[in-house]
Amino acid sequence: MRQARFASSREKATEAAVEATESAVKENAPKVAETVTQEAPKKAGRGLKRTVIGTTLAVGVLVGYVYATDTRASVHRYGVVPLVRMLFPDAEDAHHFGVDILKTLYKYGLNPRERGNPDGDGSLVTKVFGYTLSNPIGISGGLDKHADIPDPLFELGPAVVEVGGTTPLPQDGNPRPRVFRVVSQNAMINRYGLNSKGADHMAAVLEQRVRDFAYANGFGDHALAEQRVLNGEAGVPPGSLRPGKLLAVQVAKNKVTPDNDIEAIKRDYVYCVDRVAKYADILVVNVSSPNTPGLRDLQATAPLTAILKAVVGAAKSVDRTTKPYVMVKVSPDEDADEQVSGICEAVWRSGVDGVIVGNTTNRRPDALPKGFTLPPTEQETLKETGGYSGPQLFDRTVSLVARYRAMLDITPNTPELIGAAAEATTTVTQVEPDTENVPPVEPPKPSDILPRKVIFASGGVTNGQQAQAVLDAGASVAMMYTAITYGGMGTVTRVKQEMREGKQQQQQ
Repeated sequence: MRQARFASSREKATEAAVEATESAVKENAPKVAETVTQEAPKKAGRGLKRTVIGTTLAVGVLVGYVYATDTRASVHRYGVVPLVRMLFPDAEDAHHFGVDILKTLYKYGLNPRERGNPDGDGSLVTKVFGYTLSNPIGISGGLDKHADIPDPLFELGPAVVEVGGTTPLPQDGNPRPRVFRVVSQNAMINRYGLNSKGADHMAAVLEQRVRDFAYANGFGDHALAEQRVLNGEAGVPPGSLRPGKLLAVQVAKNKVTPDNDIEAIKRDYVYCVDRVAKYADILVVNVSSPNTPGLRDLQATAPLTAILKAVVGAAKSVDRTTKPYVMVKVSPDEDADEQVSGICEAVWRSGVDGVIVGNTTNRRPDALPKGFTLPPTEQETLKETGGYSGPQLFDRTVSLVARYRAMLDITPNTPELIGAAAEATTTVTQVEPDTENVPPVEPPKPSDILPRKVIFASGGVTNGQQAQAVLDAGASVAMMYTAITYGGMGTVTRVKQEMREGKQQQQQ
């Protein structure tokens, strides 16, 4: 009975609660609906605003990334260069910063690079050492002294990058300060003195680069994979590891090696070649740095011939299917006729493949434009010892290239070269012993058989017109260094575009 009454009471209470709830819902329904109606647009508006802001930021970051990493961006020339010069009054500090930042940016894919394949139209294609290069522009040695950034430099657009120079043993070079700006002339004076971490260090860096390339391209991570890449199985030059491009590695002697001991000097160069040659498309023999005492004396015919013969022999012994080509870098100051002809004779007698004309100069050229008076601080800077580089070297470079071209094209008929020409001849005329009245077969002339010597021009090239001028004078490649330090990361791209425009105007 109690249970029945309890159940009845509970049912009545439940019904009452339901009725109260329904009544409350009916009373509050209009208010809830009004609140929802008011809040929904606010929340939707806030969501749309966040979306717009987020999208704008993402697009901004993307556009900024594309712009900042494009070599055509004017900020590299008109923003970054003045900023770096302001932040680093010591030019060597700026040099180190530039190398370090390029290395870091390349690691994370944030480095400046050419976009859109500007060389794809083929208007600047050139042939060098049997390779088809995408363009005739190169970056000179000294910018990347220790082979830290060859790949970031290739990304800037040149077809040739020269690293080094390296010496057999590590050496510090000259005391600091040793690099000085002449800003009004877009020029520099440096007396680095071939500071180097040594050939073994550079060899290790270049070897790791090939190993990384081999692994990334499916060859594996072992010595055999490295050798397969070096032997050309990847379809790219073994030095640059990039189609249409070449890597040059510069070698030099140690400062402490006696200047009068040719055998010791030869050992220095050969030591470097033995270590780094397998990772180079071109070996550059530096006998022209003005900052190593006695080095330029090696440009005399006899010692130069002996050194170059040793380097060529070592290069031919490299364990690689294709051997690196050998070039010698000469001074713009050794410009007397007998000096130029003596160097050309040494090039032919030694079997060297070409000449880089030239290097920095010990001279102090007149300011540009003619009649310009340098600021007092820069007049003091000119008193610093070291090699001068800048636009003022251009006229001398063009003249020297033309002279070297003319002299190198006159192949001397020496017994050595006649023998080399005979070996290079692939067709041999066979005469039957009993054949009568057959004229004797003359030995081939060296000029008809041996390949033409290649010339790279380095010194004062700052724009497309000047690059074309040194090519017209007889060079195959126009190289730059100081122009890049003042013109920024887009210098190579700009110079090539100016060359294209010049060619188009000539065709019209």
